Amino acid sequence: MKSTSRNISLLTFVLLLLCSTFAQQKVGLVLSGGGATGLAHIGVLKALEEKGIPIDYITGTSAGALVGSMYASGFSPEEIENYVLSEDFQLMITGKIKPNQHFLFREEEQNASLINLLFTHTNILKKSLPTNFISSSYLDFEMLKLLGTTGASCNNNFDSLFIPFRCVSSDITNKKSITFSEGNLNQAVRSSMTFPFYFSPLKIKGNLLFDGGLYNNFPADIMYKEFSPDFIIGSNVSNNADAPMEDDLISQVVNMLVSHSDFSLPCEIGIIIQPISKVNTFDFEEVKQAISDGYNSTLKYLDSIEVHVERKISKDELLKKREIFKAKINDLNIESITSSSLSKEQAFFIKKSFINKKEKVINSDIIEKRYFRLYNSQQIDFIYPTISKKTDSTYNLNLEVRKAKEFKLDVGGHFSSRAINTGYIGISAKKLGKVASVLKLESYFGKFYGSAKAELTIETPSVHPVSISPYFVLNRWDYFHNFATFFEDIRPSFLIQKEMYFGFKFNHPIKNTAVSILDLRGFNLEDDYYQTTNYTNKDTTDKTFFNGFSSSWQFLKNTLNKKQFASSGHYFSFKVKYINGTENSISGSSSKNSPYNIIKLHSWININSEVQTFLIDHQNFHLGFHAKGVLNSQSLYSNYTATLLAMTAFSPIADAETYFLPEYRSPQFVGTGLNFIFSLKKKIDLRIDTYYYQPFVQLNQNIDNGTFGYSKPFKGQAILASSSIIYHSFFGPIRITLNYFPQQSNPLAFQFSYGYVIFNDRAIR
Repeated sequence: MKSTSRNISLLTFVLLLLCSTFAQQKVGLVLSGGGATGLAHIGVLKALEEKGIPIDYITGTSAGALVGSMYASGFSPEEIENYVLSEDFQLMITGKIKPNQHFLFREEEQNASLINLLFTHTNILKKSLPTNFISSSYLDFEMLKLLGTTGASCNNNFDSLFIPFRCVSSDITNKKSITFSEGNLNQAVRSSMTFPFYFSPLKIKGNLLFDGGLYNNFPADIMYKEFSPDFIIGSNVSNNADAPMEDDLISQVVNMLVSHSDFSLPCEIGIIIQPISKVNTFDFEEVKQAISDGYNSTLKYLDSIEVHVERKISKDELLKKREIFKAKINDLNIESITSSSLSKEQAFFIKKSFINKKEKVINSDIIEKRYFRLYNSQQIDFIYPTISKKTDSTYNLNLEVRKAKEFKLDVGGHFSSRAINTGYIGISAKKLGKVASVLKLESYFGKFYGSAKAELTIETPSVHPVSISPYFVLNRWDYFHNFATFFEDIRPSFLIQKEMYFGFKFNHPIKNTAVSILDLRGFNLEDDYYQTTNYTNKDTTDKTFFNGFSSSWQFLKNTLNKKQFASSGHYFSFKVKYINGTENSISGSSSKNSPYNIIKLHSWININSEVQTFLIDHQNFHLGFHAKGVLNSQSLYSNYTATLLAMTAFSPIADAETYFLPEYRSPQFVGTGLNFIFSLKKKIDLRIDTYYYQPFVQLNQNIDNGTFGYSKPFKGQAILASSSIIYHSFFGPIRITLNYFPQQSNPLAFQFSYGYVIFNDRAIR
């Protein structure tokens, strides 16, 4: 009896010891890198949580660092999944930003550039090559919101997170792996995700850090050394690169950059889940599939895991613990701002642009708006935000700012099968101090169009900035009979327009995507033209000179996704202009009228408005609405042609700018149209544009006696249309286009083009 009692007591003691052992059993989770494939880790977490498998420690690399840090910051697998399926995540990994995060005030004026080259005055070639293919502006701010506040609220100690966490990065200076256990959480994870040449690298404590997967793509050794768990679960979606091939450059470069990782566990008690997925490293559009693959693969391992991990944690228990942890995290409220890596004057500009003296605390929405406003500065190349606790409820925001290279060279133009080829070159010099300035010199050159422009823009630092831009412009258009292709002879020019103007622009932002522009300018115009189609090279043209000044105010809002051939976004412009000047018209040898030399004074008001919006904006189909209206009190010039040349043209189709089309010119009109865009592939569009033009009054000429005047109201309506197949290449649009101008002798005009049909502003027309 006593023996039985002793046996029962001994058995009870052993069971209690085992329960105590399992109750204290600690489980570590190791997450490999792998890009989009690495998001399978989310599915792994979902399956483990559903089975009640506890996670006590996490280590991760690259994509594993992102997923692991979010889980360690108190996000549930479902919350992480919802985030990576959101628009925010897609913007992060593609380097784009939302339309309302563009700051139109600081964006460059549109030009025909196709290639941009940044360089400094020293080491021009060495420092001109880009170090990253996409911008990390959205990624960096999102990670500040997702992880920065959590890390700062935990005093930058990764052991104080919801789950103790470690991530690794690669120090390419010392050729070694770096383990982060403290510091700015968002910065540590961002450095672990910095795939070479994809994102801009971070410098932390003087070392340039890249993706942790270069030297350690499966940090199981870090898990063992840092935490010594009782059981390790690994999730690995990566492999070492194949051996380099003598005829494969990529394989050679990869093996030079990447060290082979150890994908085994450093202890016997553990299991590695290897999700099987067809999702590739950069297939971020297949996020949902990667998560599903990770979940389904983990289900096969759960029984084996449960043999070793008997301790369980319920969903309700986890939910309560997460709620308690998240309650300690303060919202992103900034009380002060500092800026590193800059001179005193440059830091002054940054601070003044970000926070107002009257503002004691700024919240997350204001921070986000001003962060992207600052990022749009031409003088700034890169900004990295981190925060530190200042009080119990506010933070200090530190912005690591890297200036843009001092000079930028733009090269481009429009190259066509028609004889309107135009080259473009521009160079700009940028400076950042107590004020920001840009000096830009640019030129267009070709038979059809030539131009030279110089402009200096000076911006004062403020959360509500203003800029002043003195400028000088020369323009020349040569409207020869340019319906010809390069297979046909070109007749002598029948119209040449020359412009010289100078002035000042005063710009002020109205929210992020709109700007107010006050423009004051003086001008000198010259039109050389024939008033007959029967002319020879020996004839001299009629000439009209018009000298004067103008003042205008414009409200401009623009969120279009491309500078030409847009398929989404919105555009709105309203402009009021006053023009005053003196006309001097002189007859030529072919003039229909008797010799004349006429001087007339003119002054008028021009009001014009334009809107473009996309009513349907799906992935494969876009429907746009485009309209323009003009009201003009312009008086008649000395002859019909001079008056016609001074009028505003309706040219909603890009190529219409390269023709002289009298039927679409009048002092007052409205034009509307629809844009049908079928996205055949990611970068290939089939585009059909159709427009209806309705003049309120039209200029008419009496053939018999040479008199001219305005027609009866609402006469002269016309249509125009265009169809194109456009390939939006990395270096600009390549297109095949068929334009339709029904009132021309050759209504259909075909062309093959590369580049942008964009010119400098006209002086007044």
